[in-house]
Amino acid sequence: MSRSKRLRTATLALASALLTACTSTQIDHGTYIADTRHHAKNADSRIRFLVMHYTEIDEARSLEVLTGDQVSIHYVVPDAPRTEKGEPVVFQLVPEDKRAWHAGVSSWQSATELNASSIGIENVNLGPIGPAGSGQWQPYPPAQVRALVTLARDIIDRYGIPPTRVVGHSDIAPQRKIDPGPLFPWRTLYDDAIAAHLAGRDPKVPVDVRALQLKLRRYGYDVATDGMLDEKTRRVFGAFQMHFRPSDYAGDAGCAKRRHRAGAARQKYFPRDAQ
Repeated sequence: MSRSKRLRTATLALASALLTACTSTQIDHGTYIADTRHHAKNADSRIRFLVMHYTEIDEARSLEVLTGDQVSIHYVVPDAPRTEKGEPVVFQLVPEDKRAWHAGVSSWQSATELNASSIGIENVNLGPIGPAGSGQWQPYPPAQVRALVTLARDIIDRYGIPPTRVVGHSDIAPQRKIDPGPLFPWRTLYDDAIAAHLAGRDPKVPVDVRALQLKLRRYGYDVATDGMLDEKTRRVFGAFQMHFRPSDYAGDAGCAKRRHRAGAARQKYFPRDAQ
C-alpha cells in the first residue's frame, strides 16, 4: 500500500473514531459505564437564585479571603474593574455548576440553605463607613455598577431567574446580615414600576402588621405572621426597606406607604394572588 493510501486510511479511521466518540451514548467512568440514551423531561437548572453581597474589605484582601478555607463566591466585581477589549473584567472564583459558600443559613420563598441553589456575587465595597451609627455607607462607583449589571443580566437571562429571586444577603438572612446595603443599585436592575404603582395612595392609613407580614412572607421573606412588631419582624421590614426604599430602613411599619410597597411588589410579580 502506498504512503498516500496509508495516510488516507489512517485519516478515515481517526475521523470514524472521533465521530463515534462524539455520538457515543456511553460514558466509561472507570468502574462502571453510564448509558445516556434515555433522557428525562422533568429536569431543570440547579440555579434558582442570584444573591448579592458586599465584601467589607478591599479587593486584594477580598480575593485572599474568598479563595481561602472559610468562605467562597462565584464572582467578585472590583470597585474599579479594568477593561479588556472595551469590556469590564470580573473575577470568577467558583464555576457556576459548583456550590459556593456564600449564603450560609438562609431562607427565601420557602427554600433554605441557598448555597445549593444560587449564584453569589460579591462586590468590593466597604459597606458602613465612618463612626459607628453614623449611617454612612460607601457608594458603588459607576464603573462597578456597569460591570455588575452586565454580569447579573447575563446570569439572569441564561438561567431564567425571575426578579423575585434576585436578592440581597440581607433579604435571605435578615437576622444576621445587612449586605449589600442601602446604596446597592437595585433600581438599575429593576424598573420603576413599584414607585409608579404607589402614586396617589394615602400615607396616613394605619398599618395592619400581620397583613404586611403575610405580604412579605408571600414575596419570599422568612417572617412570622403573628401581627407582632418585634425585633425579628423589624429586621425583616428593614431588609425589605433597604432593598426597595433605602432612604429609610429602620424597620418601622408605621404607615400604609410602606405596607403598599410590599403589596406593590407582590402585585407586580405575583399578580394572580396579590389582593
